[in-house]
Amino acid sequence: MEAVVTNFGMQAAAAEIFLLSAICAILLIDVFLDDSKRWLTYGLTMLTLVGCAFVTFSYSVDSRVVAFDGMFIADPMGDVLKLFTYGTVAVSLLYSREYLQRHGLFRGEFFILTLVALLGVMVMVSAGSLLTVYLGVELLALSLYALVAFDRDSGIAAESAMKYFVLGAIASGCLLYGFSILYGVAGTLQLDELAVAVREVGAGNLGLIFGLAFVIVGISFKFGAVPFHMWVPDVYHGAPTPVTLFIGSAPKIASFVLAIRVLAEGLDAMVASWQHMLIAISVASMIIGNVVAIAQTNLKRMLAYSTISHVGFILLGILAGTTDGYRASMFYTLTYVIMSVGSFGMILLLSREGFEGDQIEDFKGLARKSPWFAAVMMMLMFSTAGVPPFVGFWAKLAVLGAVVNVGLSWLAAVSVLLSVVAAFYYLRIIKLMYFDEPSDAYTIEAGGTLRAVLSANGVAVLALGIFPSVLLDLCARVLP
Repeated sequence: MEAVVTNFGMQAAAAEIFLLSAICAILLIDVFLDDSKRWLTYGLTMLTLVGCAFVTFSYSVDSRVVAFDGMFIADPMGDVLKLFTYGTVAVSLLYSREYLQRHGLFRGEFFILTLVALLGVMVMVSAGSLLTVYLGVELLALSLYALVAFDRDSGIAAESAMKYFVLGAIASGCLLYGFSILYGVAGTLQLDELAVAVREVGAGNLGLIFGLAFVIVGISFKFGAVPFHMWVPDVYHGAPTPVTLFIGSAPKIASFVLAIRVLAEGLDAMVASWQHMLIAISVASMIIGNVVAIAQTNLKRMLAYSTISHVGFILLGILAGTTDGYRASMFYTLTYVIMSVGSFGMILLLSREGFEGDQIEDFKGLARKSPWFAAVMMMLMFSTAGVPPFVGFWAKLAVLGAVVNVGLSWLAAVSVLLSVVAAFYYLRIIKLMYFDEPSDAYTIEAGGTLRAVLSANGVAVLALGIFPSVLLDLCARVLP
């Protein structure tokens, strides 16, 4: 029996084992490559993502199974989130290649750190224990700190990385302290056993509520929710654009699964306690994010505050505390990642030698220079604003429906009102593209790969809006 369990455990974690082995191999190979052959590291990284997808698909499960003495969970939700994360990372690297080559950042360390961050996301997705959760959190966080400071010649990037590291260390400490309190009260680190212990001890236990408060701090920081959002605009602005693109996409999936594993699975009996905490955080995030975004002139900072507001919507689904709410939150997270990758991809499209293309003014008259990519940006902005028939509309509608179903209609009304506020700064970009004269006469220099993938990204936002059941049914199937 023990041998069977061990064997199954290895199969359940086959994708993580494959990725870790590939990281070691790529790291070793990259040492012996000069800059002219760095494309080999890039190619091996992409092959690794394909291999991870193949392994995950090969060992996918139809129901929830536990391995490694409860430390590791394999379930349909985890398989879908992993596959989606592989695709997100692959698209991020495709978008980033030309930028990295132009700025002398096309180095092996970038790809290694990206894969280590991916490993952290995968560990969090399959975490069955508070210990495994924390291991994934730190794997992801430490990689992101290094990626933000990856451009050694940029003082702004170094400053952003320092802020991110200091605040991240405090948040990680709070999360770990919260976990230790929960362990002290419940006597277990396993999430399924924790759920049982909380019911036995009683959800009103002061120690559990105290520990929960620290856990909420950690989760809110990882999301970038108010009042733990201070790092988001500085990191988004200061980091190289490919790093910003990555931080704004895959880690959001990790934040979502962190909340689901810890709150919805481990602390589901305390839903009344963490619901009230998340309501305050959600409303504050939507208010601060949308209002401050209006005043931004840098597109990366505007998208940073936009992210904060979208985190508020993701939390709406989670705080509902129902299966429909969790499905809606997952749907919103996946939708947001698609829109976010495309939005930052547009910045990379406009960037060129000595020009970042990250100012809102840089989009002036884009419709005259490139009608197609102006249309792609318009689709992305309309979707992010929640305008039908784009997929962002259905994402907002799903979380609002989940909130209304639990009797929080006032919260849904506030969210709708703040969505109207958000529409202003998204429509401003569309107005600049279609109604203003170009600020200069440059032409888009991006290669065919970036153009093709970005075009597909824009079309996907529209296609998923016309056929939202593709993603909605998937979320319903993996979150029964």
